[in-house]
Amino acid sequence: MTQSKTTRRRSLLKGAAVAAGAMSVPMISNAQTTSLRLQSTWPAQDIFHEYAQDFAKKVNDMAGGRLKIEVLPAGSVVPAFQLLEAVNKGTLDAGHGVVAYHYGKQSALALWGSGPAFGMDPNMVLAWHNYGGGKALLDEIYKSINMDVVSYLYGPMPTQPFGWFKKPIAKVEDVKGMKFRTVGLAVDIYTAMGAAVNPLPGGEIVAALDRGLIDGAEFNNASSDRVLGFPDVAKNCMLQSFHQSGEQFEILFNKSKLETLPPELRAIVDYAVQAASADMSWKAIDRNSKDYQELKKQGVKFYKTPDAILRAQLDAWDKIMEKKSAENPLFKKVLDSQRAFAQRTKQWQNDYMVDFNMAYNRYFGRGAKKA
Repeated sequence: MTQSKTTRRRSLLKGAAVAAGAMSVPMISNAQTTSLRLQSTWPAQDIFHEYAQDFAKKVNDMAGGRLKIEVLPAGSVVPAFQLLEAVNKGTLDAGHGVVAYHYGKQSALALWGSGPAFGMDPNMVLAWHNYGGGKALLDEIYKSINMDVVSYLYGPMPTQPFGWFKKPIAKVEDVKGMKFRTVGLAVDIYTAMGAAVNPLPGGEIVAALDRGLIDGAEFNNASSDRVLGFPDVAKNCMLQSFHQSGEQFEILFNKSKLETLPPELRAIVDYAVQAASADMSWKAIDRNSKDYQELKKQGVKFYKTPDAILRAQLDAWDKIMEKKSAENPLFKKVLDSQRAFAQRTKQWQNDYMVDFNMAYNRYFGRGAKKA
């Protein structure tokens, strides 16, 4: 073989190697970054706002620079309870809150959080939403009130306390005449029980309780309640309640804005919601339990809500379901769907789940053997 042929051959081989190497390098998109503004309905210091940031970080990390979500705290652009309208109009691209905050536009929206959900826990309510017809019903409701939004539900919340009070609530009669803060259909529950209810946003509750404008209030969990300052104005917290025992978070997007994204970015948003849902539920267990201990150190006394009050909540709820169902076909449609799903899935859960308290009490309860 002549030198010229050898040189040409080496040149061809080198070129092929370079081409192969180039093909093995991942293609990096040079597409322009799409930036979206998402406002939460939570104060910046609240763990709920942190959950909104966690979701955005997952999207931003996976999108590789093609999509960036900026997270703003409550009130940055609009007040907390005006989030739905702002996202619908495009004033905001997205929002983070709870469905029950939109209760005033359509009472059926409160069923994604308020009330006992026929005995379903928060994760089962999410299962109903995603696999039992809830999502289609929520889309139908938003369409009926002319809200052009895309809703993602995620993040099963631990059962919320009955609330914070100057004095413990010992009996049903203690609720009558009390000035109390809650939201959603819980407003109707406590109104039926004789309370005077004020549905204040989260950031206004502690100040109202401190000034005596309200006698008691609920927000959500040990971490949020501690940071918001509840232990500074009240030292009694009543645990366990049916008023919001199955709630979850909502991430809203302006529909037109979301649909302008390419399919792969919309898929990233979808999977980021699912990842954030799992992450939030794990973080809540860790952080809420730590803050529960810290609240005790701050002198807060915790009491189990008496069964008589829990039964009164259910009695009030039964009347609300009957009244609202007669007035609102969509309300009845959602309830019927939840009831059918709960009857099947809760029976399965009750039959299959072991009593974890038996094991816990063996190792940590009274009379437990020391390691």
